[in-house]
This record gives sequence, C-alpha cells and structure tokens, in this order.
Amino acid sequence: MGVGVAQQVVQRCVGEVRQEFTVTYLARVTGGALTVSDESTEVGFIHPTDFDHIPIHDTVRLRLHHHAQRGDTPYLG
Repeated sequence: MGVGVAQQVVQRCVGEVRQEFTVTYLARVTGGALTVSDESTEVGFIHPTDFDHIPIHDTVRLRLHHHAQRGDTPYLG
C-alpha cells in the first residue's frame, strides 16, 4: 500500500478546508467481479505502464508511479 499527501491545503469559498491525499493498493485478483457503485462511473485495473495514458491529474500520476516503483515500501512524500 502507498499513501501520498499533497503539500497544498485548499480552502473553498464556503469555508471548507481540504488537503488532498491518495491511497493506492497493490493487489492480486483472487475472485469476484468489478462492479460500479453509486460513488463511481467506471472501475478497472490499470497496469503501471498505462499510468501516462489515463486522464488523471499529474500529482495523482506521480503518486501512482511512486507506489509502483517502490513496491512494498510505503512512500510518504
């Protein structure tokens, strides 16, 4: 598992304060089926070589690359 935390803290005009973070998991499929929920429009598995070809923010892409390169060692940067 990897955890990435953005350095920016954002305050919205309504007063809400957020700090982005990403949790990534390295997994092995053992059964079941992928299912879209009310919180998602698409689900799937993405091979690390495809990270540069999916529509995600550069900071998320960077976190995914960090995780893929480090394997079992958490990246907390």
